[in-house]
Amino acid sequence: MSTQPVTLMVARRVRDGRYHDLLAWLHEGEQLAADFPGYLGSGVLAPPPGDDEFQIVFRFADEQTLDSWEHSASRRAWLQRGGELFGQPHEQRARGIDAWFGGADSPPPPRWKQSVAIWLAFFPVSLLFNMVFGGMLGELSLVMRILLSTLALTPLMTYLFIPLSTKLLAPWLQSSSRPRVAPGKQPITAR
Repeated sequence: MSTQPVTLMVARRVRDGRYHDLLAWLHEGEQLAADFPGYLGSGVLAPPPGDDEFQIVFRFADEQTLDSWEHSASRRAWLQRGGELFGQPHEQRARGIDAWFGGADSPPPPRWKQSVAIWLAFFPVSLLFNMVFGGMLGELSLVMRILLSTLALTPLMTYLFIPLSTKLLAPWLQSSSRPRVAPGKQPITAR
């Protein structure tokens, strides 16, 4: 069994316009998971306009604690209660940074694309944080300012903004990084 944190990413499409019911049910699932040993956090991402797929992320300390929660009677009852609220369920497990970049279903994008996606999430959130709280933190030492800002921003980035960035950038992140070759030509490869 894995001893590193494991993330379960779940996608659920709203059935018959039951948006608010599904959202309440997803939050109930978060509260349920929070009572289990090894729970590290979770978050619900609402779909962008024109889409009906909610994303929910559950993070546990390791594979064993996630398995315990997944196979629990309370989770089964929760899934049964919400069964009529969604269609086309999809679940995926990922470890480490793979949780942000597609996990096991597809190869991760090149590191430079991962860096761009993380930066595009981090820069505006960090800028906003400093604009809002910079005056209050200005009197503190540099170490204390950085300590407080990283304590506040790390969970937000990990569970909300980086997953949102990677979802919005998914077509670009997953597009082939191989050079394009003219029809009838073979790519040049190093020997």
